[in-house]
Amino acid sequence: MERLLPFAEQIGAALKSRGETIAISESSSGGLISAALLAVPGASTFYRGAGVIYTPQAFRGLMGLGRDDIKGMRSATEPYARLMARTIREKLDASWGLCETGASGPSGNGYGDAAGHVCVGVVGATEHSRTVETGLSDRRENMYLFAEAALELLSEQLR
Repeated sequence: MERLLPFAEQIGAALKSRGETIAISESSSGGLISAALLAVPGASTFYRGAGVIYTPQAFRGLMGLGRDDIKGMRSATEPYARLMARTIREKLDASWGLCETGASGPSGNGYGDAAGHVCVGVVGATEHSRTVETGLSDRRENMYLFAEAALELLSEQLR
């Protein structure tokens, strides 16, 4: 997790100085984004909470979303990442919502995305998303790279 801390510290400082908060919806990073942010001293001033939305049960139970809410989209896409960022932001009454959704490996997902495919989205004062392809099948390494991609996108939007 050490490699995530520089991003998390920068984000924490920016959010604290602005009096803003963050809520996280992560999937294939398995909680690494939240762990990094919570490692920052004073996280309680900016961190609202998170959900690891890895299964349909979490999608319905924690996010309160159903099939009609994602009509025309699927997970591991930029529109889905923005929807999930927007939803967690609203649910936890945060200034910003951040989402990571991808296929960590060692194989791809059921939609045809290869291992190492991730989409990250951030919603707040602005809405942005991007797709990253690591080209790796190493599940653990992809988890860290996915968390880095999400934290990097958030950091960019806070600058």
